[in-house]
Amino acid sequence: MKLTLYPLSADAPPVRPAAPRRQWMDETPESFAYRCLPLALANQHGWEVATPHGFTATWNGGNMPTDVLIEFDAPQAKSLSGAPLANFGSGVLTFELHFLLRTPPGWNIFVTGPMNGIKHGIAPLSGVIETDWSPYTFTMNWRFTAPDCPVRFEAGDAIAHFFPVSRDLFDKFEPELDHINRDPKTYEQFMQWRGSRQDFAKRLAEQEAEAVEEKWQKTYYRGLKPDGSPGAADHKIKLRVKPFTKPAH
Repeated sequence: MKLTLYPLSADAPPVRPAAPRRQWMDETPESFAYRCLPLALANQHGWEVATPHGFTATWNGGNMPTDVLIEFDAPQAKSLSGAPLANFGSGVLTFELHFLLRTPPGWNIFVTGPMNGIKHGIAPLSGVIETDWSPYTFTMNWRFTAPDCPVRFEAGDAIAHFFPVSRDLFDKFEPELDHINRDPKTYEQFMQWRGSRQDFAKRLAEQEAEAVEEKWQKTYYRGLKPDGSPGAADHKIKLRVKPFTKPAH
């Protein structure tokens, strides 16, 4: 399947495979946050858009567009593509992305902020766009969460993250509640995992050498069931998201 990006200006914001690392995760002791495979994979799950311009934005708490002050590192950046705007009011900071995306029939684009990215004083808003037919651009929006709290974006920081989703995804699923003991195999595996987790936590708390050396249970990370047998054959510990490239012709 093809995912096509059409830049609409010569200086459109750069789009790249989503970065696997986050500063706050790097700063955890021994970078332990990366041991959480679901967290690490989410970081890489798609593509991200970067801001070409460094700037600081502050909201004073009002509802008018003028209640957001944007101070650019380079004054000329204000008139360039990818510069943030405050045109909606209500403490919303907007990025015009200056490109169109085209997906195969039946596929949308989910756009949000950088996965597991954290900025004090502002939060990304999310959207879903029907990009298999729409000739319209879309924006990335963030909303300030606190007045008079300057928010800093460095040049190259991710401002948006996107990936395709099937439009009929939720038509295909029938949500159902059930008792886990009605699925004996899953119940047995769950109880085995819970027991091993409790045992490992106890041994780690007691500073048992083997547990201390292992640091954390790696069965899920390695794609193994609690008894050590293989899980899914296509289990992943890393995503290889391809960059956007020009066609050969």
